[in-house]
Amino acid sequence: MANKNLYIPTLIGAIFLLSLISTTTAQEKPVTDICLGCICEAISGCNQTAICTGGVCGLFRITWAYWADAGKLTLGNESPESDQAYPNCVNDPYCAADTIQNYMTRFGQDCNNDGVIDCYDYAAIHKLGGYGCKGDMPHQYYQVLDTCLKYHQSGNHLDVRNNAK
Repeated sequence: MANKNLYIPTLIGAIFLLSLISTTTAQEKPVTDICLGCICEAISGCNQTAICTGGVCGLFRITWAYWADAGKLTLGNESPESDQAYPNCVNDPYCAADTIQNYMTRFGQDCNNDGVIDCYDYAAIHKLGGYGCKGDMPHQYYQVLDTCLKYHQSGNHLDVRNNAK
C-alpha cells in the first residue's frame, strides 16, 4: 500500500487545488479532501482509466441519477441537457468531486447513528444512496475506506494546503 499512499495525497491535493478554479460550482463543501480521496480509493482504487461502464462513470463511479440529484454540474459552458454533459462532468475528477459535494449537501445525514456526520456517513451515502445509507456497506469498500482514513488521520499525509504554494 506504500505506493498507493503516496498517490492519495497527490490526488487529494489536485482535487483541492483545482476545485478552487474549477468551472463547476459546488453549493457547499461538506466533504473533506481526505474523505474524497478515501472514497475514491474505496470505490475504484482511484482508477482514472475507467471511463463509463455498467451505468457508472469516472473514478468515483457516479451514476446519471446521482449526477442529476446533485444538480447536473457541467464543464465550461456545456448545457446540462447535452448528451455528453453527464459523462464529461463525472469523468473529470474535479467536476465529479463537486458533484459529490452537492450530493452530500442534499443528502448528508448520520447513516450509522453515531451522533456525527462524518466521512463514514458520506461514504455510505455515496455507495448506498441518499435514501439507503443506513444499510450495510460492502465489506471490501468499508475496509479500504477505513484503512485509508486511519492512515491519513494518524498524520501520514501531506498538508495539501501548505504544499499548494
